[in-house]
Amino acid sequence: MPSPAPSRASADPAALLGALRETRERTLTLVEPICDADLEAVHSPLMSPLVWDLGHIAAFEDLWLVHRFGGEPMRRREVAEIYDAFETPRAARGDLPFLRCGEAHDYLAEVREHSLAALEREDLEDGFIPQLVLRHEQQHSETMLQAIGLARVDYARPGLVSTPPGPGGLTGLETVGVDGGPCMLGAPDGRFSYDNERPRHPAELAPFEIGRAPITNATWMHFVEGGGYERRVLWTQEAWRWKQEYDITHPLAWDGDGHEWCMGVKRPLDPDKPVVHISWFEADAFARAHEARLPTEAEWERAATWDQETGSARAFPWGDDLPGPEHANLDQLAYGPAAAGAHPAGAAPCGALGMIGDVWEWTASTFAGYPGFCAHPYREYSEVFFGPDYRVLRGGSWATRAGVASPTFRNWDLPQRRQIFSGLRIARDA
Repeated sequence: MPSPAPSRASADPAALLGALRETRERTLTLVEPICDADLEAVHSPLMSPLVWDLGHIAAFEDLWLVHRFGGEPMRRREVAEIYDAFETPRAARGDLPFLRCGEAHDYLAEVREHSLAALEREDLEDGFIPQLVLRHEQQHSETMLQAIGLARVDYARPGLVSTPPGPGGLTGLETVGVDGGPCMLGAPDGRFSYDNERPRHPAELAPFEIGRAPITNATWMHFVEGGGYERRVLWTQEAWRWKQEYDITHPLAWDGDGHEWCMGVKRPLDPDKPVVHISWFEADAFARAHEARLPTEAEWERAATWDQETGSARAFPWGDDLPGPEHANLDQLAYGPAAAGAHPAGAAPCGALGMIGDVWEWTASTFAGYPGFCAHPYREYSEVFFGPDYRVLRGGSWATRAGVASPTFRNWDLPQRRQIFSGLRIARDA
């Protein structure tokens, strides 16, 4: 299979080098306020020690940019197995002889020196491998923020501004209509995409309605106070068993007294912000409680991109350019979702608000390959997770890097997982 088409920026060496540099600065800024003991500790069996992520970022770049792209021997082949994400489950990583803080930083710097030399020496060709390495580190930025959130270490960061206010009054239960008909789904040619976003393929959808905004904290509170976690009829058998076993009564970040945790800081629950840190099981039960359902990922993508007036899809809801701060709440380090409707300039053509950024949105779809799927450049990125166990999320969160978030990007997790910055948007048949 030929390499997927690169992004337009990938053919520009200066832009690529600038993005690699900015991303590394962001990674180091992310961990700078955290002491070595907290970086090396296991805070949750769901997450790696933070310093393992640093070593993994270096090892991935060592393998793909230094070795496979640059043709040099790996700088530290002896640690490759320790940082193989597929072979070392997260729950076991705390017991591995991973590089401690000083060593991990040295490894990052050593690999980067050889990566830059390789990029200066080699032909970028389609730019796929350098872009893969860049986005890999950007995705780990969000993973590390998830771990920091679970650890509840104090992560208040002076100098960062809070997110803008929204218009107020949105509940997430309001819907907008989306036309049915033929459409194309998946990543188009001409920009970077992962194997699970390809190939672009035709689909036929019936008309449907989708939430104008994600479900808010206030609306979820009504669900809690109305007995949503106690009504057995709303929950599948598997979901009810999980809820009972772990005594699930509210979203993961809530503490039960009208406050929620965000990056180590306990704050009053903002009624206008999207609910976050909910599982697919909870999202599905909520939708049932409101005689609705979760959108399929095909419906979600059509709603986010389809311009009903022109009959064509857009690269992003607002056009072809990457999202800026006026379009979506992305690229944050500490402050969580913005209020629903806070970025009207980023509205989808159908009128839905906040489809990119703020919270990942659970869909009804299980994770599977598109028709004609071919694993590239390795099976372990996507294919080994295909099947009925994983559910797809769309849209990105406040912690997602703008270069990663796109309407065709597919995230996935197990239906009981809540560490991800996840919320929901309802759908109904038209």
